[in-house]
Amino acid sequence: MSEGETHIKEALLLRVADGDEKAFTQLLEAYSGLLYGFALRHGIARETAEELVQDIFTQIWQTRESLAEIRNFRTYLYVISRNRILNEVKKMIRERKRYQEWATSVIAGSPETDGREKEEQLSLVDAAIHQLPPQQKKVWTLNRREGLTYPQIAAEMGISRETVKTYLQHANATITRYIVSRQQG
Repeated sequence: MSEGETHIKEALLLRVADGDEKAFTQLLEAYSGLLYGFALRHGIARETAEELVQDIFTQIWQTRESLAEIRNFRTYLYVISRNRILNEVKKMIRERKRYQEWATSVIAGSPETDGREKEEQLSLVDAAIHQLPPQQKKVWTLNRREGLTYPQIAAEMGISRETVKTYLQHANATITRYIVSRQQG
């Protein structure tokens, strides 16, 4: 980057730091594509990458006063992005691990479970799913049976990613309670 370009970028950051929304829009337009591509290259799904870009730029706007001290915005953005991407990947791994643990404990049962018992357990799961409210049932089915990710479900159903997560948590808790109550009784 030439000295003139560096000066322009620093002036833009100063304007954003002073609360200039037009300057912020210019900054967003200049770097959002770069950030989005960076997220995609690190295995983040498109919808999640879009949310990530939006969250990062929201954070930048909220802490804009600190931009006056930034000398290399691209490096600054890279560090923020890298940290957020790592957190997202860790979160995906934790969710996958929780699901695998849940599936093992609820569906597979103990190692000595025979085919008839497994069939009964699967019937219990189906009955529990049938008891769920419609939205929770749809989210659970799209995730657990069709393998869709949270962002994919959110996009398909027109709800937020957090709502998908909440529905799945409630559905899993309801299914587990249903199965435990039927197995004890």
